[in-house]
Amino acid sequence: MWGTHRSRYRSGSGDSEEPEIVVNIGGVKQVFCRDVLNRFPDTRLAELVNSVPPLPTEDISSLCDDYDPEKGEFYFDRDPDAFKCVSELYYYGEIHMKRGICPICFMKEMDFWKIDSDFLDECCKSNLREVEDELEEIAEKVRTILVDREGDPRAMGWQRIQTCLWRLMEKPESSVPAHIIAILSFVFILVSSVVMCVSTIPDLQVEDEEGNLMDNPTLECIETVCIGWFTIEYILRLVSSPNKVKFVLAFMNVVDFMAIMPFFVVLLLTSLGAGVMELANVQQAVQALRIMRIARIFKLARHSSGLQTLTNALKSSLKELGLLLMYMGVGVFLFSALGYTMEQNHPETLFTSIPQSFWWAVITMTTVGYGDVYPKTTLGRCNAAISFLCGVIAIALPIHPIINNFVLFYNKQQVLETAAKHEIELMALRSDQDGTTHKHVCGDRNTLMALLKSPRRGGGSTRDPNTSDSLESTTKTKH
Repeated sequence: MWGTHRSRYRSGSGDSEEPEIVVNIGGVKQVFCRDVLNRFPDTRLAELVNSVPPLPTEDISSLCDDYDPEKGEFYFDRDPDAFKCVSELYYYGEIHMKRGICPICFMKEMDFWKIDSDFLDECCKSNLREVEDELEEIAEKVRTILVDREGDPRAMGWQRIQTCLWRLMEKPESSVPAHIIAILSFVFILVSSVVMCVSTIPDLQVEDEEGNLMDNPTLECIETVCIGWFTIEYILRLVSSPNKVKFVLAFMNVVDFMAIMPFFVVLLLTSLGAGVMELANVQQAVQALRIMRIARIFKLARHSSGLQTLTNALKSSLKELGLLLMYMGVGVFLFSALGYTMEQNHPETLFTSIPQSFWWAVITMTTVGYGDVYPKTTLGRCNAAISFLCGVIAIALPIHPIINNFVLFYNKQQVLETAAKHEIELMALRSDQDGTTHKHVCGDRNTLMALLKSPRRGGGSTRDPNTSDSLESTTKTKH
C-alpha cells in the first residue's frame, strides 16, 4: 500500500490545524497545505482547492481523474517523477527538471498542471531549447526522406518532373535507378582520376610530329568520355535544381564545374589554331588548366558520407583551427626572428633574412625538418630545440577539441537518421490505424513538428516512451 507522505517543505508543527489536501499522483500520495497551493491561483491544484464540496462531484472530476469524497483524496493518472519537479513551484517559485526526464514530455506535464513555462529555471530552458532544435532537425530530416520517397504532393506539371529528376541525380537512396546512377558517377570519377595519373607516365605518352611528348590517344578518348558524363550530369542537376543560384554557389558544385571547365577551355584554344597555342602565355594557361583537373577527386565527397562528415566537422571546428593557425603564426614569427638574430653573425649562415627564416620556423615547429636550412651556432640550436617543442605543444592543444567535434557531429548525424526513420515508421503505423495517409505532411514542416510532439497513446498520461526515446538518445549522445 502506498503511504501518505506529508510534504517535507511544510512549515509549522505537526499539530497545525491548517487545511490540507491529499493528492495521489500515479499511486504516490502527497499532502499540501491549501495556503501553499493558493500562492499560484491559476494552477490546476489551486483551482482544485477552490472546487471542493459543496460543488458537485462531477465538477471536481473535470479537474482530476478521480475523487474519493470519503478520504478527500484526488487522483491523477500522471507521472509522479515529473510531479515532484512541478511541486517545487509552490515552495521555491521555480521549477527544475530532473536528469532523465524528456523536456518535451515535461512541458506537457506543466501544461496539464496549468503552469507557465516562465517558471522553468534558465538552465532547464536552455535544455528545452536544445531539444526543440533537435526536434526541428528531425522534422526536417523526416520531411526530406518523405519527399525523396514519395515526392512533394504539392508539385504539379514541370515541378513534378523536376523533382523526379532531382531525386534521380541527387538522392541515391530514393530509387534503384538513382542508386545505379550514383554508382556510375563514382566509377567515372575513379576512372578519370586514374587516367589523369597514368597519362603522365612517359612510357605511355606518344610523340607528335615535332618530337614533343603528348598524351596517349586512347587515354584521351577515355578522358573525353568521362568529361562527357560529368558535363551531362552537371547540366541535369542544374536544370532540376529547385534553387539555381544556391546550386551554382555550392562548394561541391563549384568543384564539379572546375573539374569539367579546363577540358572545354583547352578544346576551345586548340580549335583556334596552332598559332594561338604557340604563345607562351597560352601554353602556361593550358598547363594550369590541366592541373585543375585534380579537383575532380573532390567529387568523391558527393558519394561518401564519411568525407561529408569530415567536412562538416571541420566547419564546426573553425574556431579551434583558427587558434592553431594563430599559435603557429606567433611561433613562426618569434622563432624565425630569434633564429635570424642568433645566426646572422656566423660566416656561413643560412638565415639571410627574417622572411627567409619563416620557412625554417615552419618546418621546425611542425617537426618536418628537411635539413635544407639549419642553425650553426649553439644559441641557434637551442632556439631550434625550443621552437619544435613549442610547435608540438601548439599543434597538440587544439587536436582534442577538433576530434571531439568530429565524434559529436558523426554521432549526432547517426542518431538523427535513426530517429527520423523511427518517426516515419510510427507515422506509418498511426496512418494505418486511422485509415489515412501521411503523404500530406511531406511539404508541411509545422505538421511534422506537431506530429513529433503529439502523444502516441491514449489515457490520461502524456508521458510516452516512443516520443522520448529518440530525443533522449540524441541528447545523451551530444553530452
